This record gives sequence, structure tokens and C-alpha cells, in this order.
Amino acid sequence: MSSPVTKPARSPIVFVLLTVLIDTIGFGIILPVLPQLIMQVSQASVSDATRIGGYLAVVFAGLQFAFGPVMGNLSDAYGRRPVLILSLLAFGVNYGLMGFAPSLPWLFLGRALTGIAGAVYAPANAYIADVTPQDKRAQSFGLVGAAFGLGFVLGPALGGFLGEIGPRAPFFAAGGLALLNAIYGFFVLPESLPKERRRPFVLARANPLGTFRAFRGRPAVLRLVVCALFWQLAFQVYPSTWSFFVMAKFQLSPGMIGATLAMSGLSMALVQSTLTGRIVKRVGERRAALLGVFVGMTWFVLYAIVPESWMLFPLLLTGGFQGVAMPSMNALMSREMGPERQGELQGGMASVMGLAAIIGPFTLTQTLAQFSAPNAPVHFPGAAFLLAAGFAFVCMTLLVLQLRAHVSTPSPASTEAV
Repeated sequence: MSSPVTKPARSPIVFVLLTVLIDTIGFGIILPVLPQLIMQVSQASVSDATRIGGYLAVVFAGLQFAFGPVMGNLSDAYGRRPVLILSLLAFGVNYGLMGFAPSLPWLFLGRALTGIAGAVYAPANAYIADVTPQDKRAQSFGLVGAAFGLGFVLGPALGGFLGEIGPRAPFFAAGGLALLNAIYGFFVLPESLPKERRRPFVLARANPLGTFRAFRGRPAVLRLVVCALFWQLAFQVYPSTWSFFVMAKFQLSPGMIGATLAMSGLSMALVQSTLTGRIVKRVGERRAALLGVFVGMTWFVLYAIVPESWMLFPLLLTGGFQGVAMPSMNALMSREMGPERQGELQGGMASVMGLAAIIGPFTLTQTLAQFSAPNAPVHFPGAAFLLAAGFAFVCMTLLVLQLRAHVSTPSPASTEAV
């Protein structure tokens, strides 16, 4: 599955963005029907299904956490192309398995295998870093974020539509999309990493703990990694609790759940595709990251306290500015690492995101389940969003400290003017 190293043209970049898009569609397409499917195969109530959904998220994230650095380091050793295409093939097969799942254990198995196959962001981001100049990486990572956001437009919309057929139909659609993109990539994707820039695969660097060695001796990167961890903890409130939250608080139907998720993804995609580069150019990557986190923290609080379901829609339409945060932090970290270590960096970040996706969904879903259960001492489904706001506040505080540290002692590796 190797290919000669060529200068990437537009089609390969489109493929990488499609890979992220389809991976996100596959994730988003099941969100409107996941509560219904869990209740169907387990005969659980909404609050119990919320807890089970949290356990599924932890299994998925645990495998992503373990295999994210493996994917990143494999792409540094053998190239981005084979890792991306094989991940898509496995992704397609695993969603088919989930669609056929007759019971909860099968659903957990499919979710686990999808977590392994879904660790595709490390080689995808590394491919983007390979072919993008340093001063354009924030904008390019913004396009990756836009693909992620667009997936949350198309995925839930398709999931809501196909969910009318049955809760299993969206899983088959997600698997089919992944297989089609793998076939497309086989013909259009050249390798972006020349052989002379590859490095041997080392297991110590490819395990979830060893991969953090990439950040040793780089305090600026470490501080940003901690910021990103808390931001990802906060951001997990959307994929892990939203469907259960709006069912518990507003009794929304699967179709309406899909519409709200699609609106959120549209807002984020528009901001990341059209405004991220402009915002970064105007205020710098550090202040852009701070702006995105501040918007996210504020919106988490507002989601927690809004009393009527119609009030969600203006918040969803304007909340996309929080999508500026992660591309800006990613670009900052990319500046601090050499070109031969971009895969290792993105593998490390995949581990950070995986760790957040283990801790975040578990704490957030259990918080929601606790405060939405019939016997809850205080009925307050918004509690999970207040917890997310707390995570975002920690991230914002650390970013402010990082900004001050940069002003006092700018990193020699950074050329950004503050």
C-alpha cells in the first residue's frame, strides 16, 4: 500500500480533510440514535442509558488513547498514507459490527474496535503539517477543525433522517462512507513524508505514557499540552452528554437532537473555515486560543441554565467561536517541534485527547445521570455543563499564565509576534 513520495496536490489534501470529515460523520451520525439503541438492547431508562453511554465512551476513548501514539509513530516510520487508508478500512468494518450488535456486549466490542480505527487524527494532522508552511498551519489546522465541525452538521442530520428507519441504519451508513473513502484514498493519496525524514518505530515512544517523552525539555509545549487537556475535558460535554441532556431536560425527539447538533457543527465549521486564519493573523495564536476558550466557558454556563428549548438555537448559532481554541493551540505546539517530529507531536496530542475522552465522558455522563435521575436530590441536568465550564476556566487560567510567560521570556523556537 505504499506510494511514491510526490508533492501533495489538492486532491490529497481533500482526501485528508474527507478522512476527518467522514470519521466525524461516523461519530455524529450515531448520536441522535445512540440513546434509543442503548435502551433497545438493554431495556434501560434514560438515566441508566446515560450511564451506559458514558461507559461506551470510556471504552472508545481508552482504545484511542492507547492507539493514538501508535498511529502517529507508525506514520513517522512508514509514512502517512498506509496508516490513513488502513484506519479507514477498519473503521468501516467496525461500524458494520455495531449495526448488527444484538446485545450490549457486542455494542461494546464494536465501540472498542472503532476506537482503535478512529485514532486517525494523528496521521491526518501530521500529513497537514508535512505539506503546510509554519505560518499557515493554524489556518490549515482550522480547516481540519472545519471538517470536524462539518461532520457534526452532516452526521447528526443524516443520523436523524436514517434514525426514522431504525436506530441501526446510521451505523451501516457510517461504515459504508468510510469504506468508500478508503477506496478513493488508495487512488489519489501520495505519501507526504520522504524516506529520509522517517525514523524507526520505537515502542517506548508509541505507548500512551512513553509518547509524552516528546514533550520533555520543552516547557512551553508542556504548558500548552496541559491547557489542551483541560479544554478537551470541557469539550467532551458535547459528544458525550448532549443527546441525553436535551432528552432529559427538554424531551427532544431524535430528529430535533440531530438538528441541534447539526446547527452546532455548522456554526463551528463556518468559524473555523472562514475566520480562524483572520483571527489568528489579527491577534496572534495565543490570544486566539484564549478567545475560543472564553467563548466556550461562557456558553457552557448558558446551556446549563437556559429554561426553554428554543433558547438553545441562538446559542448554537453563535457558539462556533470556541472552535478557534484548539487549532490555535495545535499551531503553537507545532511551532515548538521540529519537522521530523510532527507525527510524534500529533501522536502525543492524540494521547492527550484520548485521556480527556476517558476522564471527560465518564465524569460528565455520571454527573448528568446523577442529577437527572428520578430520585435525584436536586433535579438539574445542566450540572454536566457547569462542570465543563469549570474545566474551561482552568484552561483559560493556564493560557493567561502561558501568555505572560511568553511575553517575559519568548521561546527561541517561536517566531510569532505577540
